[in-house]
Amino acid sequence: MHSASRAYDPHPSYDPVDGQVIAGWPAAVATLPSGPLALAVDGPAALDWGALANGLTTALRSAGRDVELLDVRSHYAPSAAERITARPIPADDPFFTPLSQAQLADLFDSIQQAERPLNDGVLVVFGPGAALFGPDVLWYADLPKRYAEAAVAHGQLPVGVNLGRFGEPGDLVRLFYTDWPVLDRHRDANAGRIDRWIDMQDTASPTSLDGTALRSTLAHLARGPVRTRPYFNSTPWGGQWAASELGFTPQAGNTALGYELIAPEAGVLVGEEGGAQVEVPFQLLCVLHPTDLLGQEVHRRFGTSFPIRFDYLDTMQGGNLSLHCHPQEQYMREVFGWPYTQHETYYVTDSEAGAQVLLGLTEHADVDAMRRQVEDAITHGTPLPVEDHIQTHPATVGQLFMIPAGTPHASGAGNLVLEVSATPYLYSLRFYDWLRKDATGASRPLPYEHGFANLDTARRGEDVTKDLIQQPRTLRAGEGWREEVIGALPEMFYAVHRLVVAPAAGIVDDTAGRFHILNLASGQGAVIETSDGRTHFLAFAETITVPAAVGSYRIRAVGNDEVHLVKALVVEP
Repeated sequence: MHSASRAYDPHPSYDPVDGQVIAGWPAAVATLPSGPLALAVDGPAALDWGALANGLTTALRSAGRDVELLDVRSHYAPSAAERITARPIPADDPFFTPLSQAQLADLFDSIQQAERPLNDGVLVVFGPGAALFGPDVLWYADLPKRYAEAAVAHGQLPVGVNLGRFGEPGDLVRLFYTDWPVLDRHRDANAGRIDRWIDMQDTASPTSLDGTALRSTLAHLARGPVRTRPYFNSTPWGGQWAASELGFTPQAGNTALGYELIAPEAGVLVGEEGGAQVEVPFQLLCVLHPTDLLGQEVHRRFGTSFPIRFDYLDTMQGGNLSLHCHPQEQYMREVFGWPYTQHETYYVTDSEAGAQVLLGLTEHADVDAMRRQVEDAITHGTPLPVEDHIQTHPATVGQLFMIPAGTPHASGAGNLVLEVSATPYLYSLRFYDWLRKDATGASRPLPYEHGFANLDTARRGEDVTKDLIQQPRTLRAGEGWREEVIGALPEMFYAVHRLVVAPAAGIVDDTAGRFHILNLASGQGAVIETSDGRTHFLAFAETITVPAAVGSYRIRAVGNDEVHLVKALVVEP
């Protein structure tokens, strides 16, 4: 990465180790061994599998090889879709299910090992689950999750995009709670034996990387600072900041949700800048190198789940977020099946005059009255008198708002909030959405019963300000720098710090066996320098992971302005 000052980079990339990214089916086919073989091409259901089969078949025949095709989807059991579906609690819950615990093999009644063709022929076994058929060579074809999510949301993908569901429109709830958990487990279990990683963002000329080079590259990245590829989604409340300041093109008129680092969906670009590149799931770093990336103690506590996420909530020239809370720890485990819950924090990076953050119950909030009014808003469209129940606070730039599970909250219009949160992100228990309609004229789902079941009614009034709107506490300081604790609570497993570095000054830090995440919240830029000689530039608004294996590192301010870096880390239990 370049160390000179530069603007926000929406396409950070890293050179491969021990190999290079190639483009096109002919180049990929040329790497196959001679002789008869069974080639499996596995991957998610959302791929254009027809285009893949056609492109691969054409390239193989052009190379003088006979081709037989076996689409594993035709071998799924008639009840395949039902077998892998997680059941909601209660059974008639229209909003949420737990994450499915099924295996991809559950889609099949039986799996027969692939039979090799004669002579120099190739049997191409393709589709989700192809790796289970005992191939000689295993390729994994991938499409970043944002494509499936956007396409299902806008009705752009053909029927059959969900696992085992042919002839039915794509469904987002099933995508999030069933397909992705099942597919991710399957991909992760096979990551160590993939012979070629194929990026299908361009179906006509996919890019790919040899499996050995893929794993060598991931091993290298797991020991140095690394950024994931960011992107922004649109929602009815979204703003314009990322479009105007960072150059993102809104999908539907706004840049509401900025995915800086949300591990289940994040990808890392591998390939030379300006050349062929593949996007690889960030999660593979956690799966293949959990101790290097997470640290031994964090790995023991969270397994291979990367437990902290960084994202932007952009309401600049937008609207209020919905009023909502997140599940408390026991409820999250027992009802939704996640081993840890969705604590959050808001760091105000920018705000318009008069912007506010809604957080915590007022001293005299009447929860029973609030419930009746929420129901009346849903049934009759009567506006909820939000400020009768929920406190509002000035959205001061640089202020961190703590949002432990069960706390009612919303970012108001006119904010750019950096959300530093626990990784679970699918369980927003909404009470009220300002009677807002989406592009089709429909109201957003409001799972208020879940919300009231988790609402923290004990912390209210002045306790909200005292506990959840903390003032910075200097942890350590030196010439031209200081580290502040800006948010920590006993019930939250991570803390948020701020590193303040004067122009031309530097600060030394140490992961001490636990990964750090950094975001440049103010200033022109910073350079991260590791003890093994790596350097990585970080521009304003960018987020980077410093793996546990890095150990001691130095941050040097770039430019004429003081630099503020928001830092998150897992704390001792």
